Amino acid sequence: MSKRRAVLLLRERFRSSFFAHHRDRRTSIHRPRAVDSPHCSSAATYSSSRSRASPRPAMEVLRSIFSCFSSPRSAALAHNGLWSSGASEKNKAMVEQLQRYGVIKSAKVAEVMEAIDRGLFVPPGASPYFDSPMAIGYNATISAPHMHAACLELLEDHLQPGMRALDVGSGTGYLTACFALMVGPEGRAVGVEHIPELVASSTENIKKSAADPQLKDGSLSIHIADGREGWPELAPYDCIHVGAAAPQIPEALIEQLKPGGRMVIPVGTVFQELKVVDKKLDGTVSVRDETSVRYVPLTSKDAQLHSN
Repeated sequence: MSKRRAVLLLRERFRSSFFAHHRDRRTSIHRPRAVDSPHCSSAATYSSSRSRASPRPAMEVLRSIFSCFSSPRSAALAHNGLWSSGASEKNKAMVEQLQRYGVIKSAKVAEVMEAIDRGLFVPPGASPYFDSPMAIGYNATISAPHMHAACLELLEDHLQPGMRALDVGSGTGYLTACFALMVGPEGRAVGVEHIPELVASSTENIKKSAADPQLKDGSLSIHIADGREGWPELAPYDCIHVGAAAPQIPEALIEQLKPGGRMVIPVGTVFQELKVVDKKLDGTVSVRDETSVRYVPLTSKDAQLHSN
């Protein structure tokens, strides 16, 4: 089976995930079944081979996937979705599969994602280890595991013990809990979510997880607020993660980013880019495109609740 035919079959039968290849730029495209919330991960994302100091995890995924297309049997396996972490039944198996495909490279990221069981952060009856975002109510979703992994990889150097992290649009609390384990009890992990019911449910989720001790000692906290304004009370932050597309980078978030810190945020309307924003020690800011993405907009509480 040709590469093109295999890709077409993937796209037609599994609209939730497919891979495309164009010249020497290999891309991984993920289309979820549900529209993500303004405060969660992308409604559809793809990762491209733009410049970075080290090869991006998504590229390793593609090398593995496209090398499989050399045989009809391997193409058939991809067509049947057997490469997906949806085949994993347990959290550890999901993490191992993300490692196998190169999405997770860091031992620390793998350790944290194994410690924070995704199954505790999804609605009852859902398939927590399938590589797809899932609806959590209030027009919100929990991001796909590969997106969580990608963000943790991008932010790892700014999630060291003792550092401060802000998660804008904390949703179920999953990624905030991961941040908490990475910065440790001597650091601070802060989640901001503007839906009170999600703040309440995410707090309950975290209580069942390995991050519960940090919730109790106050080094992890979730707050009801408009994420576009950040959480200035505990600024500045070594890292900021934003899970929805802003028309432009909110100035409040840039101000709350510590010199030497990093922010990951999708920016754009119809065409969007996941931006990596680095604030240098002298206060100057550099911005680069990490990947093209498709996120729902970063918006107000009312707009989110009344979106179709």
